[in-house]
Amino acid sequence: MYNRSSIFASLTPVVKNILIINVLFLVASYALGSYFDFDKYLALHYPASKAFNSAQIITYLFMHANFSHLFFNMFAVYMFGRILEQRWGSKRFLIYYLATGVGAGLIQLLVIFVQIQFIQSQLSYDQIQQVLNEGFAALQQNMNFTDPIMAKLNLAINTATVGASGAVFGILLAFGMLFPDVELMLLFPPIPLKAKYFVIIYGVAEIFLGVANFSGDNVAHWAHLGGMLFGFFLIRKWKNLLQ
Repeated sequence: MYNRSSIFASLTPVVKNILIINVLFLVASYALGSYFDFDKYLALHYPASKAFNSAQIITYLFMHANFSHLFFNMFAVYMFGRILEQRWGSKRFLIYYLATGVGAGLIQLLVIFVQIQFIQSQLSYDQIQQVLNEGFAALQQNMNFTDPIMAKLNLAINTATVGASGAVFGILLAFGMLFPDVELMLLFPPIPLKAKYFVIIYGVAEIFLGVANFSGDNVAHWAHLGGMLFGFFLIRKWKNLLQ
């Protein structure tokens, strides 16, 4: 059993600050949510949304939907991120974390762009402009268009992405590449599995869920894969770190 002091003593500098910042953001969103719309300004919106600003490609990494979303992401950062930081050093780990998080956001925006092009092909120019002009305000009032295609377009444009999951999947990939034969104990089912197989299974599952659902379950599967993709190319660039 680990005591509290040993848990905190094992934290590396960047991982510790990532945990603190993410917790503070969630607490602030609960405590100050009636005074400041955190999702509007800090979550990642599609560029055509009236709520979009370029800083969101970073700030969305520190926003989470709820406590369970935060807990599982930060648990993975704690479990695997500190090992990577010890191996790489704080500066390189921070670069990797942010690069995979930003990469995940860019892939998510690219997928949304493809979705939007398909949806817009079913609408007239005037309908599209109406969604662009009025859609965000409607959702702010918990309303949407009665036309189902216009409503779908509005959700695609104005639904925000939050969470560090893309960076977390980048961390999982890095751990699997650097420590492929380390055995991880799964929770469901409770069996040991080598890290390299764990990462492969997760990646395949995300591809399947992303293709099968194409955003229907409100989980950014393509962002997860984006974090892995950017992580893979970054690690290949840092070949000496795998030796």
